[in-house]
Amino acid sequence: MDLPGLDGAFWLTSSIILLLYLQRRFHEEIVTTLYLATLQLNLSLTIFSIIFFPGVLVHEVSHWLMARVLGVKTGGMSLIPERLPDGSLRMGYVETGRTDILRDALIGLAPLLAGSLLVAYAGFARLRLHLLWGGLLSRDAGLFAAVLKAVYAQPDFWLWLYLIVAVSSMMLPSRSDRRAWRPVLLFLGLFFGAALAIGAGPWMVGTAAPKINDWLRALSGVFWVSVLVHLVLLPPVIVLRGLFKNLRN
Repeated sequence: MDLPGLDGAFWLTSSIILLLYLQRRFHEEIVTTLYLATLQLNLSLTIFSIIFFPGVLVHEVSHWLMARVLGVKTGGMSLIPERLPDGSLRMGYVETGRTDILRDALIGLAPLLAGSLLVAYAGFARLRLHLLWGGLLSRDAGLFAAVLKAVYAQPDFWLWLYLIVAVSSMMLPSRSDRRAWRPVLLFLGLFFGAALAIGAGPWMVGTAAPKINDWLRALSGVFWVSVLVHLVLLPPVIVLRGLFKNLRN
């Protein structure tokens, strides 16, 4: 039995790993730059939270909406950043009632789903960033420059680019969001293992796997848009941080 193409899983996994690294580095560089510019940590964190407020809004509201849709009681919600005792920054939170593992996992997954939809709309429908991939594959510098110009000429380019950065930087689930994922993933692993044991392997390989792979490839495209935007914006922020550091020395 031939194994199905699993390139979608590879592209999705690699894009998530890269985005996790770039997101953390991007946030650190921005906070450091703001601190070097203001010399006030609280003010720096406040400015940082304002910059990424759209992403925080999408993150927390998606938690709240998913909980309401699933019939889970909700309590207080905050969009105001708060420094925790360990020194980390909590951008916001939503209080939800006790529920089962499945609904808890879906509530934790909500920011990733909502953020991916918004990034896909802004990146593909509004800015047409998918054209850049074709330009790169062509290995034609003139064509790639023309594609860049066409992307930049899209209406409200800077607004949509800002929303991509703000939302994609905050859409990855936090540690508390992921607390119910392990048992759910374990159950899914046992389910597919049982399906293979009873002879459903050929059907999974021939029918289900290609569709799952297509879905994973499409989802990875959203993450690669986020990775691309972070890669473009990170170097200027690093340079700006270096300039402020030299001015303070």
